[in-house]
Amino acid sequence: MTAMNDAITRPLLVAEHFGPTLQGEGSSAGKPALFIRLSRCNLSCPACDTPYTWDWSRFNPRLEARKITADALHRWAMSYKTELVVITGGEPLLQQDALRPLVRSLAIAGRRIEIETNGTIAPDPDIIEYVSQFNVSPKTATFAGSDATRVHRINPDALRNFASSQKAVFKFTVSSAEDLDEISLHAAEFGLEPVWIMPEGTTPEVVLGRMSWLAEEVIKRNWNLSGRLHILLWGDQRGR
Repeated sequence: MTAMNDAITRPLLVAEHFGPTLQGEGSSAGKPALFIRLSRCNLSCPACDTPYTWDWSRFNPRLEARKITADALHRWAMSYKTELVVITGGEPLLQQDALRPLVRSLAIAGRRIEIETNGTIAPDPDIIEYVSQFNVSPKTATFAGSDATRVHRINPDALRNFASSQKAVFKFTVSSAEDLDEISLHAAEFGLEPVWIMPEGTTPEVVLGRMSWLAEEVIKRNWNLSGRLHILLWGDQRGR
């Protein structure tokens, strides 16, 4: 009991938590959701839409992250009737030890837990047990930028771990046609399925424009197409 009490009071570094809103991406798009966005990331993608979780050349970490216990986050989430709780980042699995009791307590309370991850860190068995779904988003060379070599952005063992968990969907952000061939290679090499393709973009015009040409490619490759519902509804607003 003491160990569990210590775990539930261990703080997580949180960038923001908000909702109820709507899940905007992937297989759960359109569902009411609460979001817990954790701070810190092990990648530094130029196209990232949440740089305030890791880019300390532009943002002050003292202002952009605060310590919140798993117990406090649990009580916050349980104050709403919303079933879906999305834990995102940054890269949430950097904080697995502190995250474990939160995931466990919310799952036991009947909440559906989705963790959004870049797929470079394998989840612990305890995390896998209580999470409903991993939304795994490996980064393409285009998205990650020239500073991120393949070895930094693609972890074969972690991706195979997610695939074997039977709890993962794989969502790739695409800005150019050359991304699609790379995604095909990753899907075949690591057994990634189902595959969701989402256009990069932070304005409705860009998102819809890229979705229009992605649609035929997705159909041809037997993948799934995801929009960015929050961008279409509210634009590039933080906390949406």
